[in-house]
Amino acid sequence: MSLLTFNEAKKYLRVSATTLYRFIHEKTIPAYKIGVRWKFRQEVLDKWLESHASIGQKKL
Repeated sequence: MSLLTFNEAKKYLRVSATTLYRFIHEKTIPAYKIGVRWKFRQEVLDKWLESHASIGQKKL
């Protein structure tokens, strides 16, 4: 199990700090608060990315 810090998760997801905080507070992404720091399981973020990936359409 790999835990990511807030900054690592932000870079991993390629989102801004504001967006990641919004995801946390809207419970869009599971996050764990340990003391005063947010932590994220990389496996959970991978599954979240897969479920929110968009597939491009081919032009005919």
